[in-house]
Amino acid sequence: MGGESTKVISKEVLWGGGQSPFSVSYGKMMMWYFLVSDALTFGGLLTAYGFVRASSTDPWPIGEQAFRSLPFIEGEYPLIYVALMTFILIVSSVTMVLAVEAGHRNDKSGVVKWLGLTIIGGFFFLGSQAWEWSHYIHGSGGSFLLNESVEVTSDDGQTFSLNKGDAVYMDHHFGHLAEPWIEGEPEVSLVESDHGVKLVELGAHPHEVELHSLTLNKYINNESHVSGDDAMKLWNARSESFSFGANMHVNEYASQQAYANFFFFITGFHGFHVFSGVVINIIIFIMAYRGVFERRKHYEMVEKIGLYWHFVDLVWVFVFTFFYLI
Repeated sequence: MGGESTKVISKEVLWGGGQSPFSVSYGKMMMWYFLVSDALTFGGLLTAYGFVRASSTDPWPIGEQAFRSLPFIEGEYPLIYVALMTFILIVSSVTMVLAVEAGHRNDKSGVVKWLGLTIIGGFFFLGSQAWEWSHYIHGSGGSFLLNESVEVTSDDGQTFSLNKGDAVYMDHHFGHLAEPWIEGEPEVSLVESDHGVKLVELGAHPHEVELHSLTLNKYINNESHVSGDDAMKLWNARSESFSFGANMHVNEYASQQAYANFFFFITGFHGFHVFSGVVINIIIFIMAYRGVFERRKHYEMVEKIGLYWHFVDLVWVFVFTFFYLI
């Protein structure tokens, strides 16, 4: 052993440490590691959603029919509000780019201004997502299952032979007024009328709502309305299986419960990322306002949170496509 020589490799060949071999700081490299792992997580979730949807034989909800309302505005506007949410989030990504660019120039006022606008955009998205969840949980009118087979003719002349267990969807106003009656409230009663069914709310201020139509196949490919005697026929064939809105147990929008489960989990998981990004942005905003980065003579922290914010925006594009457009 004593006769063996040890070969020494010069430091010029080996990386001597002290500087990243990719010319990237430790903080930014760790952020990239985190984003790659997080992308794999979201990719796995969306892949599972796609697999379950492709293998399902039950009707699957259509996003533009489940999300069709604007806050405080009557009427139906398919996907308008979620499109506005998406636009605001994309704009916040642009303001983040401008904040990072201002940081490269050591422009404190520019960083504070653009970062502040990014925070506002994040708050708008979070508030909008909370409203979307509330609307989705609250429901659009409710649905019930048929207890027997029924043949009806829709308002546009189509004849439908419905089987026991098929879903029928109630119109918005009737559904929400019928809900307390279904739960057994004595102040509300249901009577026949010329148009099919009338809901009569008794008490100091009587209120009547006509059930002008029930909807078939609402969340498959088209909407077919049934009114008059045929609406009464559907109502009389109803079972006690009423569904209002959507949660982890029931789903008004379709018999396929998996959609609601994936929707709440994936959009909630993304919403948690947006919330985390807003909190971190606020912390960095305060640090920038107090001149912390100016004294450090660099704004790398803004660039790192910018990477995270762009990732959150990019993930939302995929979530939006999977749940609302496909």
